[in-house]
Amino acid sequence: MSVTSRYRAAWEGFWREAPGETGAVFWDADPAVTAARHLAFFEPRLLDPGLPLVDLGCGNGTQTRFLADRFPHVIGADLAVAALDHARRADPAGQAAYRLLDAAERDEAELLHAELGDANVYMRGVLHSCEPGDRQALADGIAALLGERGRAFLVELSEAARPVLGGLAQSPDGPPPKLAPVFRHGIAPGEVADAAVPVYLAAAGLTVLASGELPLTTTEFASDGTRIELPSKWVLAGREV
Repeated sequence: MSVTSRYRAAWEGFWREAPGETGAVFWDADPAVTAARHLAFFEPRLLDPGLPLVDLGCGNGTQTRFLADRFPHVIGADLAVAALDHARRADPAGQAAYRLLDAAERDEAELLHAELGDANVYMRGVLHSCEPGDRQALADGIAALLGERGRAFLVELSEAARPVLGGLAQSPDGPPPKLAPVFRHGIAPGEVADAAVPVYLAAAGLTVLASGELPLTTTEFASDGTRIELPSKWVLAGREV
């Protein structure tokens, strides 16, 4: 099962219009307050930090490049050609490799696994913006990438983020400038139930090995000047050994 054409088209449209400069996208915060914070929970729990690391849903590659400084073989994967164009332009030195991948298509995930072997996966905020019918297929694709020894670190907006996003969307002045394009392209963040994520993973043959809460830091600021952070949850999953 591949992702719906509407979902793919929404992301292609979003990334075609997205500015190229750092921090211009709502969730494209500095890695110091995103991937670096996640690594504190992720890296010590890896069975093998030397495995290839797939940044799944890499977008413009900001977090991918950070991860490539810390792991020997990092692949930024996305289903939007326009996103990968941004990522490659921002990485002229080729710190990471980039790959067009529909991870909800099991054959594509298995083909990448055949090329890389077992891999670790980092995924930030992808499930919650998927079409509901694509979520289990995406979890299955993640399981295929992990193999037996890989570990997945997934960060998703929690249900508590919905009222925050709703308040931003319905502000009298309209949504913040960097959030408006997300809604305009029909991307609906914060739409997966907290309890559903472990269910998807279990159905894919994976076990939640650790979990916790961390805010998803954005590049936008409230009217009082404070940075907008969205409640999120993280899980570390893999096959029990």
